[in-house]
Amino acid sequence: MDVAQAKIRLARLALGSLVAIGTMLLAAATMASAEDTVAPANQWTLSFTPYGWVPFLNGDQTVKGRTVSIDVNPIEVLEHLQRAPWMSYAEARRGPLAFYNDVFYANLGIDASAARTFGSATLSASLGVDFEQAIVEVGGAYEIAKWRSGGGSSTAIDILGGARYWHQDMAINLAIGVGGGGLIIARAGSVDWVDPVIGGRIRHQLAPGQDLVLRADIGGFDVGSQFSWNALAAYSWDIAVRDGVTYSGVLGYRALDVDYEQGSGLNKYEYDVLMHGPIVGLTVGY
Repeated sequence: MDVAQAKIRLARLALGSLVAIGTMLLAAATMASAEDTVAPANQWTLSFTPYGWVPFLNGDQTVKGRTVSIDVNPIEVLEHLQRAPWMSYAEARRGPLAFYNDVFYANLGIDASAARTFGSATLSASLGVDFEQAIVEVGGAYEIAKWRSGGGSSTAIDILGGARYWHQDMAINLAIGVGGGGLIIARAGSVDWVDPVIGGRIRHQLAPGQDLVLRADIGGFDVGSQFSWNALAAYSWDIAVRDGVTYSGVLGYRALDVDYEQGSGLNKYEYDVLMHGPIVGLTVGY
């Protein structure tokens, strides 16, 4: 990608994200109580949402100067999970102030092998690809406006800011064996970076026990990555209330795009990938 194309792409992404911030898109669900009462402004409310996000991955990955295209669908992601993933969202709110944390971890591994015989010699080859990614976001939000409408519905707008930490570890190993001997060719790289994040969200109560949360944010700004954007829409509905604890289902869709680049030539590492797909979760609210 040349400089002009990169600038055009960043401008489009920034414009699209900023427009989305004014109209929509965010995270996991905030609860409505079974009695349809509002918690006192000086009382903390807590929610925790373990969720599953099975995304498409589309883009380019460069490790040690070697670039490969990534085009993976959710079924392939599920088939090649090497370890149990972890995804969760937590939020603590007191009046207009809220603090949140989002964690995403997944490890994908792909193995393949082949063998061919030439006379008395056998040539075998095996390929292993291991991709590990962790994303941890922490931040705060502040409610700047709220209004009520008929039918028990209400709408609130938050501004938010925080930081998103990324960890990636990718290894490509090609082992070639002839008879009893062999050759191993490896490409591996590990990087960590932190992106500042700013954005907004809309929290809309459709009816008692039914909420729509919409969020968008942008980040990077050449501090960590060159640019990143994130957008999510989630609908939640109360399932049950037990001993003051509310259990809610969550359905939604999330998109996260990042363009990170480090080094050059044979030391270049680049990750320019869009992840997007459905999410499903269960929120526990106190």
